[in-house]
Amino acid sequence: MRSSINQKLVESGESERLKDILRTRLIECGWRDELKAHCKEIVKRKGLEHVTVEDLVAETTPKGRALVPDDVKKELLGRIRTFLAQQST
Repeated sequence: MRSSINQKLVESGESERLKDILRTRLIECGWRDELKAHCKEIVKRKGLEHVTVEDLVAETTPKGRALVPDDVKKELLGRIRTFLAQQST
């Protein structure tokens, strides 16, 4: 079911529109700046020579997901539901 929904989103171009909306909302709420500061803290703590991209991804992914505001999640979920309702009619 999930792959079918994802396929519909991609084929229609809705996936890209949703990504753009998400990117904009995350910038507006300060999520991007907060995660950027978190990355800088990691690099400062470990030292530039001892940090890899994989390290940053592993350490920032859980925090990044936790920092996404509930209203942003709800907005995107609502847009996906609306899209699916329009597809079924």
